[in-house]
Amino acid sequence: MNRYARLVTIISAMVCACAAAPVLADHHTKAECREGGEFIRNAALARDGGITRTAFVARLADDLLTLRSYAPGLRWFARDEADERLLMEHAQRVFDRPAEPVVHEDEFLQACQSLI
Repeated sequence: MNRYARLVTIISAMVCACAAAPVLADHHTKAECREGGEFIRNAALARDGGITRTAFVARLADDLLTLRSYAPGLRWFARDEADERLLMEHAQRVFDRPAEPVVHEDEFLQACQSLI
């Protein structure tokens, strides 16, 4: 292998390793937890605006199914089944135990950040 080919191989390996790094991380950043919390707060706002539990949960399930078609590193928050469960459980809680949107957001943040 000539010097140029070896260099290209090394650079390619480095790029792949860097691209895979987010996938290898098994936890979320504080920013991602905040974004997830905002999502849950917005679910509570949607509830207050009249969306039913059935409609919201069905839409979330459809969205999560669609996200699975992307590589885990390209997905927002729900990279695996545990992430999907966390989002779904907290979204369902919004409807099953109604509270102020900020309360649901805080509960999600606590749960998410405990996994960091």
